[in-house]
Amino acid sequence: MQKAFSEAERNAIYRAIIERRDMRHFVSGDIAPEIMQRLIDAALHAPSVGFMQPWRIVRITSQTLRERLYEAVERERLLTADALCARRDAFMKLKVEGMRDCAEVLVMALMNGRDAHIFGRRTLPEMDLASVACAIQNMWLAARAEGIGMGWVSLFDPAEIAQLLDMPEGARPVAILCVGHVERFYDAPMLETETWAARRTIEECVFENQWPR
Repeated sequence: MQKAFSEAERNAIYRAIIERRDMRHFVSGDIAPEIMQRLIDAALHAPSVGFMQPWRIVRITSQTLRERLYEAVERERLLTADALCARRDAFMKLKVEGMRDCAEVLVMALMNGRDAHIFGRRTLPEMDLASVACAIQNMWLAARAEGIGMGWVSLFDPAEIAQLLDMPEGARPVAILCVGHVERFYDAPMLETETWAARRTIEECVFENQWPR
């Protein structure tokens, strides 16, 4: 069995990684059911600590509920702006979500009953969150390969969203995902284009043997 992928397959994977974008601008049009199924299947094939598979996905099909989620995000957007003080005005100019325009809204959540899973979590309980992040990344890369945009919205009060979605005690929303067609993918991350932040270099992020002083 060939271990490595072909050069074309490798290039496609690296292209999806490099060209993945946090999208906030969407155009109209439903996503074909078979594509949505592939995206969700990609999420469900993510790695998870102790194979606990802590992800749960709530698909929002109610327009009323979508609007209530949007209102919750908008409230937190204003509170975040106030907390940014000197950068408030710059933040308010940013488009931080596309919830009213995208074809699909999904809420990615941590399941309840996670305390029963101690494999890999005895000293690092946050590994359940890391596992959900892997599921989101899988979906994001699959979406880019399908030519579908996806955006991660994290501006919300988790308790409020949990109550809106009638989540059981112990479950916790992690992300509101906007999924839909886009006119074009951003050439670079939007926050980089807007000079909010810049991508860090290898030297800033990779150390050898110990943390540099």
